Amino acid sequence: MLMPKKTKHRKQHKLGRGGKASRKVDISFGSYGLKSLSAHWITSRQIEAARRVITRYIKRGGKLWIRIFPDKSVTVKGGEIPMGKGKGSVDHYVAIVKPGMIMFEMDGVSEQAAKEALIFASHKLPIKCRFIKK
Repeated sequence: MLMPKKTKHRKQHKLGRGGKASRKVDISFGSYGLKSLSAHWITSRQIEAARRVITRYIKRGGKLWIRIFPDKSVTVKGGEIPMGKGKGSVDHYVAIVKPGMIMFEMDGVSEQAAKEALIFASHKLPIKCRFIKK
């Protein structure tokens, strides 16, 4: 699973900042992309599931770029623990995705194959997505 090798601070605030994406809004590397239409936290497990679907569908042909990285830590306290006693331990990492962000890019395959692979990948993600091309 994806996670940072090293972080300056182990635990982070939740920070629910809204708004549209201002970075990662254009296709930079490939010819086809998967663009988010809503905001959500995407876990490293969901990114990995989408990546596996894409690589299996294109049978390891072409090139895939993952434009999002889960660098935000999410903490969880154990079950049946009383209130107080500090913040829980780090459980998993998420990537913050805003509307308009390009999450995956592809190249080296036909448009039809790229479209189907990215649409199958979007079913693994908790947000609405759109297939776009350069």
